[in-house]
Amino acid sequence: MSALEANIAKANKYLARFREQGVLNQIGGEAKPSCDGTTFETISPMDLRPLANVAHGKAADIDRAAKAAKRAFPAWAALSGDKRKALLHKIADAIVARAEEIAFAECMDTGQALKFMAKAALRGAENFHFFADRAPEARDGRVLRTAGQLNITARAPIGPVGIITPWNTPFMLSTWKIAPALAAGCTVVHKPAEFSPLTARLLVEIAEAAGLPPGVWNVVNGMGEDAGKALTEHPDIRAIGFVGESSTGSLIMKQGADTLKRVHFELGGKNPVIVFADADLERAADAATFMIYSLNGERCTSSSRLLVEEPIYAKFTAAIAEKAKRIKIGHPLDPDTVIGPLIHPTHEKKVLEYLTIGEREGATIATGGGKVEGPGGGCYVAPTLFTGANNRMRIAQEEIFGPVLTAISFKDEAEALALANDVPYGLTGYLWTSDLTRALRFTEALEAGMIWVNSENVRHLPTPFGGVKSSGIGRDGGDWSFDFYMETKNIAFASGKHAIQKLGG
Repeated sequence: MSALEANIAKANKYLARFREQGVLNQIGGEAKPSCDGTTFETISPMDLRPLANVAHGKAADIDRAAKAAKRAFPAWAALSGDKRKALLHKIADAIVARAEEIAFAECMDTGQALKFMAKAALRGAENFHFFADRAPEARDGRVLRTAGQLNITARAPIGPVGIITPWNTPFMLSTWKIAPALAAGCTVVHKPAEFSPLTARLLVEIAEAAGLPPGVWNVVNGMGEDAGKALTEHPDIRAIGFVGESSTGSLIMKQGADTLKRVHFELGGKNPVIVFADADLERAADAATFMIYSLNGERCTSSSRLLVEEPIYAKFTAAIAEKAKRIKIGHPLDPDTVIGPLIHPTHEKKVLEYLTIGEREGATIATGGGKVEGPGGGCYVAPTLFTGANNRMRIAQEEIFGPVLTAISFKDEAEALALANDVPYGLTGYLWTSDLTRALRFTEALEAGMIWVNSENVRHLPTPFGGVKSSGIGRDGGDWSFDFYMETKNIAFASGKHAIQKLGG
């Protein structure tokens, strides 16, 4: 039996329960169908066959979940930081114990390659360990002195929060949002993306089996227009953390306005990788290739615009094209696969339309450029490189969210900076140069929330994660996560008798 055949057999074993029982909501510690009994199908992008029927939650289900989160909040918020720490570490350890099951379910639900999803559960466990260690200090504040006064700040959990996660790497991103919320003392209503609901179900089961009290973490599946809208409008939900498209973020902000919800958005990107002639070109080419073609190009931090200094443009883009041609496209459970099928026929259609748009705009397809046949006949698209592009083209301005790279040349540093900033987004940037002074000057002027110099995206969990412009509001990571999930209060103590004005006698 080949490695692929063995993995398919394991996947079928792990998926059998979903095929037989469906994917239920989790409300108040109980697995529940939707209130009206309706379901929708989740399909495998590999062959478009149904994986499971999913409970189709709507406003009534969200209401039940929000009320459960509200009931559970006082006890969970009152639990000591040390006890929350111990429990979150137990959840992390339980995630590691089921890492293979999580990875296989994620591959079949999203089309992502096992090469990358094998690490998804471990990344998720790392998120829980990281925020578990910070739970005891989450409420700590500062001491601020002034003449005659001592100020003490403190933080308290904001209350029940709504978490809406995307379909591209759903397990890891769910842990990235939910772990700090729980560490802060908040309760959660989680709405996973409808395209990839399986691992959200596994995650809440793992948490409750590890001892998380009922109602602290609730999951309602559904669509953005029903479950999502009800969550963002519900008066018991104090804040919304969302990862997804910029247009959806704008809609959520409008929906939450009447209840004055706090929002945290990690949205889209059209991220530049800027390569100067003095860079280590071999490493830069490897990094640029990795950051656009790994995870099927379906990642917010992908380096989807390649800005290259003119003298090396032809040689550098040719090197990228050669690397892209050698990337293995295949079954997501094949250990050698790099690019699997895109998440869904709807998304595949969008990506393929951009390939047509790029050619119509006058760019040249140096490699790829269309749909390819893959195992099962699903949503496979070849890794694509556009050359001869300019920054006014739609393929240079709009987020494609697939394995598509647009290469543009620049003459000098000033033009490189102008091109890099001339998009609506500002999530990440990647700069390759051996000139330290240029790196300092360029990164200061680059409009992005996160910048890596001579590196691909290497995350350090204590650092802030988030974007500017249409790429988001707020920051995740380290103490920045607690700034969102907690309210800060200030208590001022008079340390002397200051003058008090006397009114009325």
